[in-house]
Formats: sequence, structure tokens, C-alpha cells
Amino acid sequence: MMNDELIDKALKEDIGSGDITTRAIIPEKQKARAVILAKEAGIIAGLSIAKEVFRQVDKRIKFSAKTKDGAWVKKGKVIAEVFGPARGILTAERVALNFLQHLSGVATLTYKFVSRVPRTVKILDTRKTTPGLRVLEKYAVRAGGGVNHRFGLYDEILIKDNHLKLTRGVKRAVEGIRGRHKEKRAIEVEARTIAEVKKAIKCKADKILLDNMSLVALRQAVKLCRKAKVKTEASGGVNLGNIRQIAGTGANAISIGALTHSAPALDLSLKVL
Repeated sequence: MMNDELIDKALKEDIGSGDITTRAIIPEKQKARAVILAKEAGIIAGLSIAKEVFRQVDKRIKFSAKTKDGAWVKKGKVIAEVFGPARGILTAERVALNFLQHLSGVATLTYKFVSRVPRTVKILDTRKTTPGLRVLEKYAVRAGGGVNHRFGLYDEILIKDNHLKLTRGVKRAVEGIRGRHKEKRAIEVEARTIAEVKKAIKCKADKILLDNMSLVALRQAVKLCRKAKVKTEASGGVNLGNIRQIAGTGANAISIGALTHSAPALDLSLKVL
């Protein structure tokens, strides 16, 4: 679904048959100027989406960004200025802020994780996204300095634990992939124990997802994979309190579902001047 379709759907959900409060008390020809303020510090993401929300409500509304996506802003910073028909500004306000606050929240949380690890360690997102908003949320992850993992089931191969149970082992799973895809494609295999890591290495996996391992096991797994020249991705139970320790194991990347499924919205507000 394209961004304009998402915005249209969000506006229809909020406005419905019309903004009955605004229409009742705000004259049709009245103009207004407003600013969007940061009520807390964070990384901004979604300015173009917010701009499009106002445009779709009323093409006469002028939206002027005062920062850019990916920028860190302090509390009290003016994020954008809006000028035009007052009715349109008030009607578009909530949807514009909903997108902007949510995406900025994702970007801010991502930045907090990225800032705690060496540059050599990639912070990855996952498919644990809000249905219909994956493209936007993954964009916000990039704005915060993170790296996108696969966008869906169609673009990267990842053999997970349930695949392994149904195919009765990593050897059959890997052989099945290679038999189906004649062209060379990178294969990632999920492993939860050192024994599973060894099996994945033996089957010549290109990358191993080290899921929910203890720090001791992670270090051992990374050492084995490094010797076999296999890339590693740590995952499971990652938070801001343990991210440095996990990064210290030497894993090439760390994937974090919380970036998109648990990021708190950044506190922003629109104030009419």
C-alpha cells in the first residue's frame, strides 16, 4: 500500500462524514498559523507524511519543515510551521501528529540502541511491525541509524525453528532451499544451542540467527561462526540494559523486535499561534 493510500485511509477513519466540531465554530474563510513542537528530545521521522496529511485535507495549507528526518531535536524545538485555512489545519492535526509521533518514536528508540554499540555492529529491525505500516516503520528505523532486515517473506531466506521441526532438521531444510532455488541465495538459519550452531555451520549456512542464547553461549557460538566465516545475528530478549553486553560477544548484527512493536511515541504537539 502506497503512503498516500495509507494517509487516505487514516483520514477517512478519523474524519468520517466530517469534523462536526470544527465546522460548527470555525468560519470557513478563517486562516491560521500553527507550529508543531517537540515536547521531549528525540529523533524526527515522518515529516513528509505529515505534510501530505495536511495537503490531502486542504491543498491550500502550507507546511514548512524546520528540521529534517533523522535529526536529533531538543525539547521545545519547532519541528514545522503550518499556515492556511484554519478548518483544514484542525481537521488534519491528529492524523498528522499520529504518524509523526509514532515514526519519530521508532526512530528515537532505534537511535538509543545504535548509540550503545560499536559502529561495526548493525542494529536490525524485524517483521514485528504494525500491519499496513511496515514500509513507514522500517523507514523510521533507518532514520534512527538502524538497518532494515528483510521486508517480508519474499526477499530473504530465513529458516526458523518451526521450519526445522516440520522438515526434521537443518540438513533437509537447507537442501530443500538449494534444490528449489538454483541461483545462489544467502541462507540464514536460526539456532538456539551450540549443537544447532554446529549443524548449521556443517550445512554451510551463510548466516546464523543466534536466538535467546546466554552471553556465554553467544560468545562460543560467535567464535565458532567466525572460524567458519559465517555471519552472526543475535536476537531475543534484547533491551537497552543488555545491548552493550550482547554487542560485546562479537556478533555481526543484533535484531530487535521492540524497535517497531514497542517504541513509545515521541511527544509532539500542534499549537495555533
